[in-house]
Amino acid sequence: MTNEISKNIRYIGVDDLDIDLFESQYIVPEGMSYNSWVILDDKVAVMDTADGRKEKEWTANLVAALEGRTPDYLVCQHMEPDHSAIVGKMMQDYPTLTLVCSQQTVKMLGFYFDLASFAERIQVVKEGDNLSLGTHTLHFIAAPMVHWPEVIMTYESSEKILFAADGFGKFGALCNETDDWACEARRYYFNIVGKYGMQVQNVLKKASTLEISAIMPLHGPVLQGEAMAEAIRLYDLWSRYEPESDGILLAYASIHGNTAQVARHLAEVLKQKSAAKVVVSDLSRDDMAEVIEDAFRYPRVVCLASSYDAGVFPPMHDFLHHLQIKAYQRRRFGLVENGTWAPTAAKVMRHMIESMKQCEIVEPTVTIWGKLKETDKPALEALADAMLAE
Repeated sequence: MTNEISKNIRYIGVDDLDIDLFESQYIVPEGMSYNSWVILDDKVAVMDTADGRKEKEWTANLVAALEGRTPDYLVCQHMEPDHSAIVGKMMQDYPTLTLVCSQQTVKMLGFYFDLASFAERIQVVKEGDNLSLGTHTLHFIAAPMVHWPEVIMTYESSEKILFAADGFGKFGALCNETDDWACEARRYYFNIVGKYGMQVQNVLKKASTLEISAIMPLHGPVLQGEAMAEAIRLYDLWSRYEPESDGILLAYASIHGNTAQVARHLAEVLKQKSAAKVVVSDLSRDDMAEVIEDAFRYPRVVCLASSYDAGVFPPMHDFLHHLQIKAYQRRRFGLVENGTWAPTAAKVMRHMIESMKQCEIVEPTVTIWGKLKETDKPALEALADAMLAE
């Protein structure tokens, strides 16, 4: 997979290897890419900018790609600052530049830039509008809530390229890119785009009417051939909230290690009963974004938590809250609570899960008093059987 497409479409994006948390919450040990392209034709169009952290590097890439030419259009597909931070400088540096964007983007520009200084140089586009550059023509596609309301995607018809904004993006800098696109694309999708499955489905339906040779996302590699087909297949699956793989996630929140012991025991029971895959996650220590990814990936989840302050231990509350706000749905849950004098975790977990669409809670709900004992094991066996039942 490469970001070089043709002599007329040049990559000017940048890698960010210094960032530790993307959006101040997602661990990105392999960095991030901020993708951007220049289309050279009778008219010159720049497709998005980059994060302000990389302004100098991005500007140098732009100047090199232009080879002395002056850009005519700057297409702003998405106003999130990691893609639009340099818009104001571009409008200042190139006095004849026209900014092409959606009406929603115009409303947002004033929140970040001196809009009055270039308001007369904005060209608003909507679904179905076209912009001719010469032999290249840009066709604009409305993509609201994938994953902001102002988003447009752009289809270039001569080379059959879909500029997909944040769609089909992934964590990781391009210099660290591997052949396993799905791993970090999955974590990116469920944590950033996951709530908006219906909107993704709408965009996929529009894309299905186009002949596409390459997808150009704002993060991650250009997708072509088999890699593109697989990415589209996964996006369709993910946006319908369908499990991707058979397996069970055991997500536990343990204060002193006793609930963790229960989780490990239950994992062994499930493996002995031939569960396809069992993933055990410590909500106090593991990357929450990874656990959210696994919750979406598999059809079954067992939540095991200590009781705390007449409720549930906060790491579990945080996990279930993340699922709630990501429109998590259509899954099977099992519950295990632990307490020494008044177990309350199951009540809170049940209440949160019941707020999610089409989520089934199987019985028995298992209550552990303190440490795992032999007398607790039959109930855990029964829970394992209920989780594995068709």
